[in-house]
Amino acid sequence: MYTDEDLNFAVKKGVFTDSAVEEFRALLSSSKHSPSVDEENFKLVGGFNDIFIVIACLLLIFSSLWVVNFIAESDVLGMLVFTVLSWILSEIFVLKRKMALPGIALLLAFVGGVYSISDFVVMGSKEMSFMLSAALATIAAYLHWLRFKVPITIAVGTAAAVGLLVSLAMSIFPDTNDSLLVILFICGVLSFIFAMYWDSSDTKRITRNSDVAFWLHLLSAPLIIHPVFSKLGVLDGNESLVSMAAVVVLYVFMTSISIVIDRRAFMVSSLVYVLYALSSLIKAYGGVGYSFALTGVLMGGALLLLSVFWHRVRVYLVAKLPAVVKENIPEIREA
Repeated sequence: MYTDEDLNFAVKKGVFTDSAVEEFRALLSSSKHSPSVDEENFKLVGGFNDIFIVIACLLLIFSSLWVVNFIAESDVLGMLVFTVLSWILSEIFVLKRKMALPGIALLLAFVGGVYSISDFVVMGSKEMSFMLSAALATIAAYLHWLRFKVPITIAVGTAAAVGLLVSLAMSIFPDTNDSLLVILFICGVLSFIFAMYWDSSDTKRITRNSDVAFWLHLLSAPLIIHPVFSKLGVLDGNESLVSMAAVVVLYVFMTSISIVIDRRAFMVSSLVYVLYALSSLIKAYGGVGYSFALTGVLMGGALLLLSVFWHRVRVYLVAKLPAVVKENIPEIREA
């Protein structure tokens, strides 16, 4: 399977011409009856070999961790070997062989290893330990990005930075839950803006920047919607019609944003909250045995209907936007 990034590399090396690649993309778009930009492609698995390599890498690094822990009787040394091996394997399978799924797995292993090492080493309160671990994990993600450019790295680093900000907020306002929700919401909005920064740099969705934006959108939606749902009491068992109506309105609003920016990931990553909320509402009004099933039928049908008319709805919504917004989102193309 070849991605847009691979095609761009082939053009750069002179294997294909720009016009030939553009014609190829147009041909695929017409055959699928959907503009290529609407496909929201991202590189995850290049083939079963990716899965095979991930299994082998995980077996090696986790087994090494356990062996070193047993022989040296040191959690820190074992985790250090785990982290170093994750970086070395990335040099082979990410930098040289350009494998997507192993890149994701080894990135998470490396950043998680750095976080765990600092957590073992730092002595003091839990809050201080978490704060320093989150800071080092953020730095680790940044260094990994400089070397390997795995698209999910920016989202992982952003998540670690959010953890750092939350820990700082909790140390300043230890007894205020509302401040934590506000911090999470602000972080979610900032993550969305950050995602749009990457998205606007590649409105044709053909470079690595688009993949970076994809993962950031997956991160930003839960950070935005979780504090709102918590404030409404939905996650605490408040199944009033008013709160449920607010849930539906919020999700429709987020869906509209998803359609405008042409990012299903932003909408889908917050779907679990809506499923829980509507399921709780149906259960509260008598549908105890089939609440989740009925919710699934309603939401599944609505999402499938939306997927059929996605392009038409997008044409309608984007037409009403100012020019400055249109310049920073994928353009409307005829299917």
